[in-house]
Amino acid sequence: MNQIYSGIEMDTRPRIASLFRLQWEAVQSAWVLLYPEGMVKLNGSAGEIMKRLDGTTSVQALVDALESDFGKTGLANDVLDFLAIARRQGWIKL
Repeated sequence: MNQIYSGIEMDTRPRIASLFRLQWEAVQSAWVLLYPEGMVKLNGSAGEIMKRLDGTTSVQALVDALESDFGKTGLANDVLDFLAIARRQGWIKL
Protein backbone atom coordinates (compact mmCIF):
# COMPACT_ATOMS: atom_id res chain seq x y z
CA MET A 1 0.00 0.00 0.00
CA ASN A 2 1.25 3.50 -0.83
CA GLN A 3 2.04 5.94 1.92
CA ILE A 4 -0.48 8.76 2.07
CA TYR A 5 0.55 12.09 3.55
CA SER A 6 -1.69 15.12 3.33
CA GLY A 7 -3.65 13.24 0.68
CA ILE A 8 -0.59 12.73 -1.52
CA GLU A 9 0.39 9.19 -2.42
CA MET A 10 3.98 8.21 -3.15
CA ASP A 11 3.07 7.06 -6.67
CA THR A 12 1.46 10.42 -7.52
CA ARG A 13 3.14 12.23 -10.42
CA PRO A 14 2.79 15.95 -9.67
CA ARG A 15 3.37 18.71 -12.18
CA ILE A 16 3.54 22.47 -12.06
CA ALA A 17 0.10 24.02 -12.58
CA SER A 18 -0.41 25.54 -16.01
CA LEU A 19 -0.85 29.05 -14.60
CA PHE A 20 2.76 29.00 -13.37
CA ARG A 21 6.14 28.91 -15.08
CA LEU A 22 9.28 27.84 -13.24
CA GLN A 23 12.35 29.83 -14.15
CA TRP A 24 15.89 30.31 -12.81
CA GLU A 25 16.53 33.97 -11.97
CA ALA A 26 20.29 34.54 -12.02
CA VAL A 27 19.97 38.03 -10.53
CA GLN A 28 18.25 36.55 -7.48
CA SER A 29 20.25 33.29 -7.55
CA ALA A 30 16.98 31.43 -7.08
CA TRP A 31 14.23 29.51 -8.80
CA VAL A 32 11.02 31.51 -9.14
CA LEU A 33 7.45 30.71 -10.10
CA LEU A 34 6.10 33.29 -12.51
CA TYR A 35 2.37 33.87 -12.88
CA PRO A 36 0.25 36.66 -14.39
CA GLU A 37 0.00 38.64 -11.15
CA GLY A 38 3.62 38.32 -10.08
CA MET A 39 6.35 36.01 -8.91
CA VAL A 40 7.11 33.64 -6.04
CA LYS A 41 10.78 33.33 -5.08
CA LEU A 42 11.52 29.78 -3.93
CA ASN A 43 14.11 28.80 -1.36
CA GLY A 44 16.77 26.27 -2.36
CA SER A 45 14.88 23.18 -1.22
CA ALA A 46 11.63 24.27 -2.85
CA GLY A 47 13.45 25.01 -6.10
CA GLU A 48 15.08 21.58 -6.09
CA ILE A 49 11.69 19.93 -5.68
CA MET A 50 9.81 22.12 -8.15
CA LYS A 51 12.35 21.76 -10.96
CA ARG A 52 11.84 17.98 -10.85
CA LEU A 53 8.03 18.04 -11.15
CA ASP A 54 7.43 16.98 -14.74
CA GLY A 55 4.17 15.06 -14.44
CA THR A 56 5.93 11.75 -15.11
CA THR A 57 8.16 11.43 -12.03
CA SER A 58 6.49 9.90 -9.00
CA VAL A 59 6.84 11.41 -5.54
CA GLN A 60 8.80 8.31 -4.50
CA ALA A 61 11.23 8.73 -7.42
CA LEU A 62 11.56 12.42 -6.56
CA VAL A 63 12.41 11.60 -2.94
CA ASP A 64 14.88 8.91 -4.04
CA ALA A 65 16.61 11.33 -6.45
CA LEU A 66 16.86 14.08 -3.84
CA GLU A 67 18.25 11.69 -1.24
CA SER A 68 20.80 10.41 -3.75
CA ASP A 69 21.79 13.84 -5.08
CA PHE A 70 22.24 15.36 -1.63
CA GLY A 71 23.52 12.30 0.24
CA LYS A 72 20.70 12.42 2.78
CA THR A 73 18.03 10.01 3.93
CA GLY A 74 14.59 10.51 5.43
CA LEU A 75 13.49 13.35 3.14
CA ALA A 76 10.04 11.93 2.35
CA ASN A 77 8.15 13.85 5.04
CA ASP A 78 9.85 17.13 4.12
CA VAL A 79 9.06 16.63 0.44
CA LEU A 80 5.45 15.68 1.21
CA ASP A 81 5.09 18.70 3.50
CA PHE A 82 6.28 21.01 0.73
CA LEU A 83 4.08 19.35 -1.89
CA ALA A 84 1.06 19.76 0.40
CA ILE A 85 1.83 23.48 0.74
CA ALA A 86 2.43 23.84 -3.01
CA ARG A 87 -0.86 22.09 -3.68
CA ARG A 88 -2.77 24.40 -1.32
CA GLN A 89 -1.14 27.41 -3.03
CA GLY A 90 -2.23 26.08 -6.41
CA TRP A 91 1.37 25.80 -7.66
CA ILE A 92 1.06 22.10 -8.52
CA LYS A 93 -1.47 19.64 -9.85
CA LEU A 94 -1.54 16.00 -8.79
